[in-house]
Amino acid sequence: MLVLVLGYAALRDRAGGADRWWLPPAAAAVTMAAVPAWVLPLKDWTARHGTSAVPPGVGYFPSGHTATAAVAYGATALLLLPGLRTVGARRAVVAGCAVLVLAVSYGLVRRGYHWPLDVVAAWCLGVLLLAPLFLLSRRMPRRGPGAPPRA
Repeated sequence: MLVLVLGYAALRDRAGGADRWWLPPAAAAVTMAAVPAWVLPLKDWTARHGTSAVPPGVGYFPSGHTATAAVAYGATALLLLPGLRTVGARRAVVAGCAVLVLAVSYGLVRRGYHWPLDVVAAWCLGVLLLAPLFLLSRRMPRRGPGAPPRA
């Protein structure tokens, strides 16, 4: 889904006349690429054992699947929000992405693949990785349907 939204946001912003139309999608792609660069060293550093439902070993903290879902759906929401006109549409996108992250998280804990703390740590990592993208999206002028014309 993120790949489709990267392309959509780039085309929307370019057609809307944004000066640096490529910057938000590029930043989102870099943010997504940063997930394994953070998760894998943290897994090695903590060397946490998994639950009884998973094979013996270490490397279960933080949950890489949850971190990937949090960053992918979070970046998706951040890229879509500037093009949405109504508050209801914005809330629906944020709620939909949050539900998807929560569903992934719940499934991993419910099936015994991760401890709840593994998932919470991945949420925190997701917030940390998405913060620069959030700040960038706040600084970029709104483009798309209903945006004010460029001066």
